[in-house]
Amino acid sequence: MKFNIVWLFCLMWSAVFPQLPEGFVHVEEIVPDMNVELRYHTSYNFVGKIIDGYQSNTLILTEEAATALKQVQEELEQQNLCLKVYDGYRPQRAVNHFIVWAKDLNDTINKHIFYPNVDKKDLFKEEYIAARSGHSRGSTVDLTIIDGNTYKPLDMGSPYDFFGHQSWVDYDGITEKQKINRQLLQQVMLKHGFRNYPREWWHFTLNNEPFPDTYFDFPIK
Repeated sequence: MKFNIVWLFCLMWSAVFPQLPEGFVHVEEIVPDMNVELRYHTSYNFVGKIIDGYQSNTLILTEEAATALKQVQEELEQQNLCLKVYDGYRPQRAVNHFIVWAKDLNDTINKHIFYPNVDKKDLFKEEYIAARSGHSRGSTVDLTIIDGNTYKPLDMGSPYDFFGHQSWVDYDGITEKQKINRQLLQQVMLKHGFRNYPREWWHFTLNNEPFPDTYFDFPIK
């Protein structure tokens, strides 16, 4: 009977947390209270469809990135703030989905939301989409800060995944409060070992990422 109970527990655990490649973790195991909204597991993104490889709203990262993110979360909680993550590990098949979508210049269903001032044909040239993404290496995250009581995101001056100068970290055409919010996110992430992509205030990569040259393609489930 004891063996059967242990076996059943292991079976239930594997169903909740499917096996991952060595070095990767389900972030929920390390940061149980992490607020996660994987936008590519929904149709509310620049493509307008669920993206290939996103089979669940489950945040996956390398163990090193998840541990660093836990430190960020713990520091923010001291100010009654939390992190909200929009994307973490991204399968290469998802990047391929973006590439195929970008070539169809007639498919602009969410242009008015995410890239109103950029021609779709210029998304590659202006580096909003690339054939390879740091997300596929497992140590890159897209995130923001939310209020610990209301769970409402702090105003960063532009929405997540907005393609335009408004999303550049040093964009000057935002309010002082919005600048302060961006600076807070920058400071706490850099303090705990991440670096930012200057054209996206939400995009951070672990400095000492364990797989700097490997692009993974296992699905998120």
